[in-house]
Amino acid sequence: MLIGKKQDEPGPSIEMTPIIDMVFLLLIFFLVATTYQQSERELAIALPEAEAAGPISTMLREIIINVDSQGAIIVGGQTMTLEELRTLVADAVRVNPDQKVSVRGDKDIAYGTIARVLDVCKAAGAQQPFLDTVPLG
Repeated sequence: MLIGKKQDEPGPSIEMTPIIDMVFLLLIFFLVATTYQQSERELAIALPEAEAAGPISTMLREIIINVDSQGAIIVGGQTMTLEELRTLVADAVRVNPDQKVSVRGDKDIAYGTIARVLDVCKAAGAQQPFLDTVPLG
């Protein structure tokens, strides 16, 4: 007589309910955290006046200088001349001597324009202005 397995015995299984619960909780956490950070900036607050007005955190951030294909120098969405750029970088270096500066030049612009921007940054006191590139690929 052949003795076989019972067909009713279930095999090993993994409970998916706790895993799904954790994924949803993490999703909700990240959605709430990012929304809270944005809404914190949009509060209607009447700030007091000061001589050296401006948020401290923006002064410590890296200055990103873009040079487009026409040779226009753009910082923070505003077009600047070389002299305005020199003043901006010098002011930032005065506040933070370790101020980081990145120059992002269009690949079609003459290198002389990029060299002038880097020279202005060095003359204004930036220790090592960085020239951004993208990896080959």
